[in-house]
Amino acid sequence: MEMENNSETNINFVPCLKWIKKGAANTHPVNIQLSKNELVQIINDAKEKLSNVDNQGNQNGDVEMKSENSLDEFNLEGYDQDDETQTAQALGIHSLAELPTEAEDHFSESDDSEKEDDLIKETDNLILVGHVEGDASMLEVYVYNEEEESFYVHHDILLPAFPLCIEWLNYEPQQPKGNYCAIGTMSPIIGIWDIDIMNCIEPAFKLGKSASVRKRKDAIGHKDAVLALAWNKVYEHVIASGSVDQTILLWDMETQTPSTTINAFEEKVQCLEWHKFEGQTLLAGGCDSTARVFDCRTPENHQTWSLSGEAERLLWNPLQPFMFLAGTSTGQVECFDCRKGKLWSLEAHQNEVTGLAISSQCPGLLVTASPDETVKTWDFNDDNIPRLINEKEFGIGSIHCLELCPDSPFVISMGGDKKSNNFTVFDLQNIDPVKHTFGSKDLIQLVPEESTNDM
Repeated sequence: MEMENNSETNINFVPCLKWIKKGAANTHPVNIQLSKNELVQIINDAKEKLSNVDNQGNQNGDVEMKSENSLDEFNLEGYDQDDETQTAQALGIHSLAELPTEAEDHFSESDDSEKEDDLIKETDNLILVGHVEGDASMLEVYVYNEEEESFYVHHDILLPAFPLCIEWLNYEPQQPKGNYCAIGTMSPIIGIWDIDIMNCIEPAFKLGKSASVRKRKDAIGHKDAVLALAWNKVYEHVIASGSVDQTILLWDMETQTPSTTINAFEEKVQCLEWHKFEGQTLLAGGCDSTARVFDCRTPENHQTWSLSGEAERLLWNPLQPFMFLAGTSTGQVECFDCRKGKLWSLEAHQNEVTGLAISSQCPGLLVTASPDETVKTWDFNDDNIPRLINEKEFGIGSIHCLELCPDSPFVISMGGDKKSNNFTVFDLQNIDPVKHTFGSKDLIQLVPEESTNDM
């Protein structure tokens, strides 16, 4: 992505998104309200902390001034900062510190009329949307209700760094099951945010810590940006992360430390997905043009397949347990069987495949998307090359992400980079060829997922 200097305000796009199933969210989210005095105290404390950190850094000579011509929207220079600076950024303190003391005049208490708008219904889907606008990064929580035809932003969360990937989970140590979002960013630190809390300013917990020379503490976790996250629904305390540092970490969220490190890749790791039924089996893809399947009990022994390009998207076929699909940087979609090898290869797009979705309810429904601005719907049945059913542009610019709704088999959401319209939800049944092809197929009823807790 080429950008001119001082062009931050021109950036406005959606790099990642994630659906949340109906019924997963708290029907009455907690709405934290800060009084005027509390807000002013936070601002003043933030200014004081930043001042102390900056002064200490200048005294130690370990703060380098950026070049006037440099552009660092993504906070790449912040990887080696100490704990206090990382904490300040994680809390959004830089943004708070820029507010004048009189900023309390811009905030007001919620009234009773807003309480009904905060309600999450059992028939609501939520969509977690990573949004970058100018130099601000945020997580927007959308409500989508198919029955009522409602679609709106419920609340949002200011993020400390550019979001690269999102994963939903219901796990927090020592807490009942909840509604959480793990976010991988340009920082090596993974934040786990409680989606049932509105106006929160910090994650529920974090995975990873930066090194601190002053405190003589080594870093924990990744050493570079986190590109992929996958929560294990069988072993709920486990989440996998893939990074620019070429490693996969399996985190034990109970202790908030990595239990396993996988070093099989020779380039960045940017795709991860656990098998739906075999909780120890992890599918992963990297920029070394390979896809690999690991048995995480013995990760040194794994299967490897060569791809036509970098692995942009990987996913298991939810209806065929040995089959997975790969979308590559060359625009190819390739299908593999773990027992037989490659089954077919398809020239799906002119550019890289940034969206890849297989319906778990409608057999044969495959949807792909690309920065070539098109979304394509395909019909496929296992061993045969998919047949193109429809190609459509949605006017959201280059498409960066796409997902199927987990409760509605034909509803998709996608994010792009058009400033005036970069996120949308659409029902594919509104396209006549799609409705004609799949309308007569028997849908598979969803089965509640079971899980265990010992790994």
